[in-house]
Amino acid sequence: MNWDLFYKIVNASVIPAWALLAIVPNHVITKKLVHSGLWSAGLSVVYVFLFFYCLGGEGGMDTLSNLKISFQRDDVLLLGWVHYLAFDLFIGAWISRDARTIGFHHLLVLPMLFLTLFAGPVGLLLYLTAKAIKQR
Repeated sequence: MNWDLFYKIVNASVIPAWALLAIVPNHVITKKLVHSGLWSAGLSVVYVFLFFYCLGGEGGMDTLSNLKISFQRDDVLLLGWVHYLAFDLFIGAWISRDARTIGFHHLLVLPMLFLTLFAGPVGLLLYLTAKAIKQR
């Protein structure tokens, strides 16, 4: 398996979804493909196949040392990356929907989406903090 090519493909596969969230968050296509969870579900299917492919082999998740061994394998490293891509996109879509329901202007949401794409928990934390402040 060419893991570098697989990485490039899955990485590129999320760019259109994030572009839809950033540029046309309320468009019918964005709603059907991204807000519905369909795009994240597609990534999750890839994850499931990789998960079963990665079973066995060196390493494990029972200790930090074994986890380090696992992530030295390209297939397991890609598995972890697909995990992040699927979950970060799902959270980004949720942020976009939730922000609209509480009346955040989309321009204020864009930095939070950007951070969610590149540093998932940072973007989520920023959004949750901004939401808590707004709701006070």
